[in-house]
Amino acid sequence: MLKITHIKSLTPELNLFHYNDIPVLVIKHSVGEAKIALQGAQLLSWKPQKAKHDILWLSNIASFQRGTAIRGGIPLCYPWFGGIQQPAHGTARLDLWALNDYKVNENSVWLQFHYLNQQNQRQAQLEINFTQDCELTFTHYGEKLAQAVLHSYFRVGDIHQVEVTHLPQQGLNCVTQQQENYPSSRKIDQHIDCVYSIPPSHKQNRIVDDSLKRQIMLEQQGASNLVLWNPWHKAMSDMTPNDYQQMICLETGSIDRPLQNGESIVLRLALLAD
Repeated sequence: MLKITHIKSLTPELNLFHYNDIPVLVIKHSVGEAKIALQGAQLLSWKPQKAKHDILWLSNIASFQRGTAIRGGIPLCYPWFGGIQQPAHGTARLDLWALNDYKVNENSVWLQFHYLNQQNQRQAQLEINFTQDCELTFTHYGEKLAQAVLHSYFRVGDIHQVEVTHLPQQGLNCVTQQQENYPSSRKIDQHIDCVYSIPPSHKQNRIVDDSLKRQIMLEQQGASNLVLWNPWHKAMSDMTPNDYQQMICLETGSIDRPLQNGESIVLRLALLAD
């Protein structure tokens, strides 16, 4: 059961709550509404002004327990992706980040979060800027090379009526562990887990959702990979058996080409109605 407790107000538009034992920053502003968990600096929800539905999908059965990954929103997988080390997808999504700075004005809300090491030194930074769009800038500041992925879960009305466009035409099928050729526009009708390599010239993808009559546009900078994922009928933690029908993951990150100190990944999200 989710227990929500107000902690404090930072501004009239920014309020901090406890969702069970995880602090969550709640934004209510003329540009829209959003929620960010301080565990992982994880954007949980973004509903721009006049949008009928949230852009992001969040599990209704997420436990919001400290140290447990939150299923949905945009988890930050860092400093590694996948199961090459434990915990899977890195430590950053399980640790508390610090809200370092914020600015609220008439047309935007800007937030800056820091991920600190045991010596209290900045290892990574996430900036989120909400206007009519949402822009996330992740920057790596550690001395060693690091992978980073913005593991974005998008809400859709019906997975059977979704098409993802402008994809590369070759990718690694992680189900079969084979490189395979694909069409540049893909519909989802089975378990999919595909890692694409993208060149620096790759800029944009769209999630076309006929059920909700909208498109979600993604623009990337500094990334080397896209990951397209939907578990279909595969059982997953913190997901009900039918949750796969209302979500699709299109993830932006650097897996093949880990980030050097000072390098960034930028992801801009925009809602395009039909």
